[in-house]
Amino acid sequence: MAENIVWHHHKIGRAERSLNKQQRPCLLWFTGLSGSGKSTIANALDVALHQRGYHTFLLDGDNVRHGLCRDLGFSDADRVENIRRIGEVSKLFADAGLIVLSAFISPFRSDRRMVRNLFPAGEFIEVFMDTPLTVCEARDPKGLYEKARSGEIKDFTGIDSPYEAPERPEVRLDTSECSVDDCVDQLVDYLLQQGLISK
Repeated sequence: MAENIVWHHHKIGRAERSLNKQQRPCLLWFTGLSGSGKSTIANALDVALHQRGYHTFLLDGDNVRHGLCRDLGFSDADRVENIRRIGEVSKLFADAGLIVLSAFISPFRSDRRMVRNLFPAGEFIEVFMDTPLTVCEARDPKGLYEKARSGEIKDFTGIDSPYEAPERPEVRLDTSECSVDDCVDQLVDYLLQQGLISK
């Protein structure tokens, strides 16, 4: 860590920004294999929350790698740094009073735990897209599994790089069994039950 850096406290903080938006900030962290439905469900939930008048922001793995994380590859070390950056950015958005949705494979439990530890209790919601590998690979929306199987892509999660499934996620969804609308309904119900939204 760089030396001679002092945290500057602002007069308007997290509580004031949240009150101004009339919502509780939180982070919904969508994790799962490529093709499991992370981005699709996160996008649909984003729309549903927006229609209810909530202030949200969606961070997507591919989009972030076009800018903030474009200097990172897919080695284990780079994956850890990718998630560290996203965790810190998600915390900043939550500090601004937003409901944050982050859709990242994030294959390692330790990385997801690192992000969880940035948030107050109850404000990190791990959403495990528990869609079977066979289904994800059959979908192969970006053609990545085919490239991984042929050896064009190395260190691809689920093929030659491990995915560590969450042990106790707040929400578990399987898009091979549930429709997009069903998944969104489950997530909205969870947010209502936890008092994170009210309508």
